[in-house]
Amino acid sequence: MKKIKIFQLFLLASMLCLIGCKKNETQQENSSFVIKGDSVFVKNNDAVFSQIKLSEVETVPYSKEVITAGTVQPLPTQFAYIAPPFAGRVVKSYIKLGQKVKANTPLFEIVSPDFTNTQKEFFQAKSEKELAQKELQRKQDLLSNGVGSQKEMEEAASILQIAEKEYENTYAALQVYHVNAENMALGQPLIIRSPIAGEVIENNVITGQYIKDDSDPIAIVADLSEVWISAQVKEKDIRFIHENDEMDIFIAAYPEKTLKGKVFHVEEAVDDDTRAIKVLSFVDNKDGLLKIGMYTTVHFLDKPADFIQIPETALLQGEKNSYVFVQKSPDIFIKTPVEVEATMDGTAIISKGLSKNDVIISEGGYYLK
Repeated sequence: MKKIKIFQLFLLASMLCLIGCKKNETQQENSSFVIKGDSVFVKNNDAVFSQIKLSEVETVPYSKEVITAGTVQPLPTQFAYIAPPFAGRVVKSYIKLGQKVKANTPLFEIVSPDFTNTQKEFFQAKSEKELAQKELQRKQDLLSNGVGSQKEMEEAASILQIAEKEYENTYAALQVYHVNAENMALGQPLIIRSPIAGEVIENNVITGQYIKDDSDPIAIVADLSEVWISAQVKEKDIRFIHENDEMDIFIAAYPEKTLKGKVFHVEEAVDDDTRAIKVLSFVDNKDGLLKIGMYTTVHFLDKPADFIQIPETALLQGEKNSYVFVQKSPDIFIKTPVEVEATMDGTAIISKGLSKNDVIISEGGYYLK
């Protein structure tokens, strides 16, 4: 009987202990406030409000910033590989490395049997056209004097038409190589000209060298006054990038300089290896600071939008996320999780969790923890 009574007393003590522990989990109390879950109930206003500072949250325009790496690339329309259209031997060079050239500026001359054959075809077509013109004129004279026939004249006109078309084709073939066909002499070298204005950034032209028709380009002309920055943007951040958005470019060679750019194109495909999307941007490079292939750090700036701004001292760190205390009534504060977009100059930009006109504890929130 005595043992049963002792067991009952032990069971009662255990239950009271469990109830006390449960109460401690959900409620903490002192002389100034009571904490129940995420709510804080103020009991002593003077004691609590002497330790904290309240502020109403504000909205400010803020541009979401995405930081990534990029590389400098030339604009395709302002970059030209120079290679002769025919196999042949270089007989003269007009250029040197770093030289500024205009469109159609002579770069070098090449003697080529293939080009000589093209010249022959042109002169032959020209000769046949002139003969056909004379033959047609003769047939017309005979017909007008009653000697020739209408059929012969029409045949001569048809032959001239074919000859003229052949001449036009060979003439057009020479124009592709920027050759003045009217002043051309049979056997003269082919002058290779620059297709664009720019600077000779690579020159491997050697007088006397023989170039095959499948050889690599022997010179490069580029206008690098404006370049592309090719940046890789992660999938999660691509929603912040739009055409014509502004961007800042930083290069290791000139850490004190910030270059400005503008988004030109966001590609439609995701790279399977990097899971990133290529973003191309125009950048002014008249100072020549950016070199092809150079690595850059790119800061994309989204269009400004209104975000909540609070003092950084209002942020408290929980086990899983940051939070602030929001005043719901004069004596009640709610622990509210927030998503921090950025912190700068003692303030925090909040993207989620707070609304305009919320009143928060901006200083001293740790007192209620």
